[in-house]
Amino acid sequence: MKINLTAAPPSKLETECLVVVVLDAADKAVADKAGAGKEKPAPSVVCDDAAVLAAAKEIIASGEVTGKAFETTLLHNPAGLKAKRLLLIGGGKVKSFSATELRKLAGAAVRTVKTKNLRSLVFAHGGGNGVPSPFAVRAIVEGAFIGDFDPGYYKSGKNKEDDQKIETLTIAGPGDAKSLETQLEVGRIVGESMNFTRDLVNEPSNLMTPTILAERAKKMASDVGLKCEVLGADKIRSLKMGAFWGVAQGSDEPPALIVLRYDPAGAAKNVHLGLVGKGVTFDTGGISIKPADGMEKMKYDMAGAATMIGAMRAIALLKPKVKVTAVVCATENMPSGKAQKPGDVQIAMSGKSIEIINTDAEGRLILADGLSYARKLGCTHLIDAATLTGAVVVALGYVNAGIFSSDDEMYERFVKALNQAGEKMWRLPLDDEYKDLLKSNIADMTNAGSRWGGAIFAAMFLKEFAEDTPWIHLDIAGTAWMEDAKPWIAKGPSGIALRSLIEFVQGWSA
Repeated sequence: MKINLTAAPPSKLETECLVVVVLDAADKAVADKAGAGKEKPAPSVVCDDAAVLAAAKEIIASGEVTGKAFETTLLHNPAGLKAKRLLLIGGGKVKSFSATELRKLAGAAVRTVKTKNLRSLVFAHGGGNGVPSPFAVRAIVEGAFIGDFDPGYYKSGKNKEDDQKIETLTIAGPGDAKSLETQLEVGRIVGESMNFTRDLVNEPSNLMTPTILAERAKKMASDVGLKCEVLGADKIRSLKMGAFWGVAQGSDEPPALIVLRYDPAGAAKNVHLGLVGKGVTFDTGGISIKPADGMEKMKYDMAGAATMIGAMRAIALLKPKVKVTAVVCATENMPSGKAQKPGDVQIAMSGKSIEIINTDAEGRLILADGLSYARKLGCTHLIDAATLTGAVVVALGYVNAGIFSSDDEMYERFVKALNQAGEKMWRLPLDDEYKDLLKSNIADMTNAGSRWGGAIFAAMFLKEFAEDTPWIHLDIAGTAWMEDAKPWIAKGPSGIALRSLIEFVQGWSA
């Protein structure tokens, strides 16, 4: 996608479609105080171009446009504009509008324009929506990339038209040119990295084996200047990663331990961030096999790994002054004559013994050794991401990812990054009482407990391997895959947590 910036009046720009935001300035509290009863929408176009305001005036006055979030109204041949179409897109209430909403609106605008078989648009950010111009530009660029991604690229014939891309996006509005260009480039890096992650997750498992995931990571590392090392089955066994190998041993596809390193000049010597990702490229559940219904979606069980690989791509291009290493444990979880069985005992890299109660609780096993290896590499702070438990979906639904942390200071840093990124996550407890759930009669711990507090059990299990290293666990099982299309994003992989991880790393750089 080619992206341009312009300070020219939007009405003077020739384009297939000019997009402007409409916000609702109505205030319920004011209406209630005045005894006006039901709140009446007060839509206003966020643009200081008199010709654009004039073109939208009649339809705004008619009441057809309210400013409700994602409401779209398309005007053809708008009077006084050089644009062939004017798209009015609702952004919701003025008082709650932010860069997060603007990002979604940009994605929604792109997806709307694509349905009209258009390939270019101008988005006027106006400068009067409460979002500073540089951050508005970044949000629009990120949102446009997110909205432009569609998962149907294996379709053939006329169906492939659904996957046509936007060729040109022009962002019109005021601001310092240098600051706008800087944020445009940040937005491009983040948006492209997010789609890189989503592309990895979207691939079917026959085309995204652990070996292929490692190859994709190596190519990306070469492209952006990262160091990449891929360790195979023999090395995994020699490192005594018994928990990881216990999962991998049931598959004919060899596992891969992928290590990506970013070590910039001038980085602080006392901080080394470790990003650990679950890379189960297909999860049958193993001997504790999953139901057939919906199993095809288990190709997405490597979304945590893809997120960490995509985050490393963005980190390499954004160049923060902090050392970061990503450790990705990639394998399939298959049932076979070689597969581990319920009742087996595996010895993890840390030396801890694990009684296997359920072979479908495999993600925590590979992450256990991944966390231990990241500690061995010298990481001072750890953060892992995984589509780990169905229990987190029961707890939080498809809206919030789950956060667990052993360190309040590190958690506060991450929450700050989370707020900047505009992603939704919710902290769940790690009280000492939950540790009793890990008890085994014959080993140091079990890998699965009762159905109650399942997401917490998994996090408590991982905490044993993070040990005294400050650590955060992100359970993204309910949010890494969009179950339904939204106005701003297609059904399929979401790229959740990537923006927050980037903000988190950049925060350490400061």
